[in-house]
Amino acid sequence: MAELGLCSRREADDWIAQGWVKVNGEVAPMGLQVLPTDRIEVERVAQGFQEQKVTILMHKPMGYVSGQAEDGHTPAVALINPRTHWREDPSRMRFSPPQLRGLAPCGRLDIDSVGLLVLTQDGRVARHLIGEDSEVDKEYLVRVQYGDVALNVQDAFPAEQLARLCHGLSLDGQPLKPARVDWQNPEQLRFVLNEGKKRQIRRMCELVGLKVVGLKRIRIGRVTLGNLPVGQWRYLGANEKF
Repeated sequence: MAELGLCSRREADDWIAQGWVKVNGEVAPMGLQVLPTDRIEVERVAQGFQEQKVTILMHKPMGYVSGQAEDGHTPAVALINPRTHWREDPSRMRFSPPQLRGLAPCGRLDIDSVGLLVLTQDGRVARHLIGEDSEVDKEYLVRVQYGDVALNVQDAFPAEQLARLCHGLSLDGQPLKPARVDWQNPEQLRFVLNEGKKRQIRRMCELVGLKVVGLKRIRIGRVTLGNLPVGQWRYLGANEKF
């Protein structure tokens, strides 16, 4: 069911336990093995539960961790409340406390990084963004220094090292996937990545002698940060797809 994009694995277990899933017209027991030729049907009540689940886009500020609280730092989900809901959110949805239940971040954004963070109750969204087979790219603006050079870094930074950022680096003993990296201005690089290892961009920059002094994620797939203010959030619209 997860592979077909019907739901997450956890949701599939819940639906089967509730008797909401049929295989070839028969209520499916837990653990039933199915073949590609089998017909899977899901009761409308399960689809209704799924439609009530929310996905939230936040402009994470510096100083918040994206996941669970750690080392005394506050998780970004703590910022989600009616007061921080963006007034210009085009969605007609209203905040309610049950929307926080099971709301989890889809990917990392370091405590000292800012920008677009996605949190969702929908297992399908999570799988699409951070599943093993995910191909969704993410775009970042990264302000850098090169040794003592803080201004006009582009002129001082060797072109061959920029090429290594695009392809040729390894982290944790594994080669990185090709990335798109180019200069946006003399002090700022644009990174487009298809993977998300821990502190990946900062570690990539260290390998070529760059120091990151500012990092902001501005896009995930087809969804952009746009004008969303720092520390505020909005709902993913019904017409928006990653």
